[in-house]
Amino acid sequence: MKLINSLTLSLVVLLATGCHNNTTYPAEERGGYSRQQIGELSKEYGPPVHLADLEDKAIRESSGIVASHSNPDLFWTHNDSGGGPILFAVDRRGRTQATWSVTGARAVDWEAIAIAPGTRPGSAFLYVGDIGDNSGRRREIVVYRVPEPLVAPSGTATTKSAPQKTEPVEAIHLRYPDGKHDAESLAVHPASGDLYVITKTRSMTTGAAVYKLTPPFSLSSVNTLKRVADISIPGLFPGMITAADISPDGRKVIMCDYFNGFELNLSEGSGGFDDIWKEKIAIIRLGLRPQGEAICYRLDGRAIVATSEKRPARLIEVELKH
Repeated sequence: MKLINSLTLSLVVLLATGCHNNTTYPAEERGGYSRQQIGELSKEYGPPVHLADLEDKAIRESSGIVASHSNPDLFWTHNDSGGGPILFAVDRRGRTQATWSVTGARAVDWEAIAIAPGTRPGSAFLYVGDIGDNSGRRREIVVYRVPEPLVAPSGTATTKSAPQKTEPVEAIHLRYPDGKHDAESLAVHPASGDLYVITKTRSMTTGAAVYKLTPPFSLSSVNTLKRVADISIPGLFPGMITAADISPDGRKVIMCDYFNGFELNLSEGSGGFDDIWKEKIAIIRLGLRPQGEAICYRLDGRAIVATSEKRPARLIEVELKH
């Protein structure tokens, strides 16, 4: 999202700087929330670690991130609107190892990226969410599905001006059942292949909505999403969800706003994955991220990785303690 409402930012800054009294949390741990709003921080994770900054100046607005399945210790990211249909493979030191042009895709407002196992053993699909709609004008949104590329060994990195080309994409056209919505969060369940879009609202009273599309997806007609849950995160803006991912074991969801992470953990004995949206939210510190709009699980599921849309785009990792 390029344009952030100035009133929204002003209120967030006011909240972050004006709620210091009678709290046991340092300001950097509260991430913009008062003690009453933040509740209990997660005890499962350690402190956020700043791994690196994304070095590539072509990554102007890192708006999504996901851990590669086929390329160990690499992550896929992309720019927001206006950045072209380009994917960047970056390592843990923030260095771009390869750049790929997504064949057959357009980039109206790319906001998110997800990954799920492919049809062949050891393969994976990348899902790129062209789902942003700040003005509420889009009659339909698009998720592009493309086989995950294999990145060549270090030293052969391509650039945005001279990228490699992916295989042709499959365009999954989507519409909401209840009007137009802005969204920046996309996730795909690793076992069922169910596709989830979580809306983003800037209201101080309204939370977000979770929409789902169950495979097989039509590639010849527009697919209608199903609203399966409503969700509110702790804070001044309960619907300001800017990214999401599902854990590799399919039992956790991580979301974020501009400041913190929010994790849901599926209880034992639940009736199905969609019960997860009713679970208690655990808040996870992500450290300083200027306009955080990208979050994912590490491939082994034992850490959360996040970055930010504004530069310097800090690559942050938060690991489980045990």
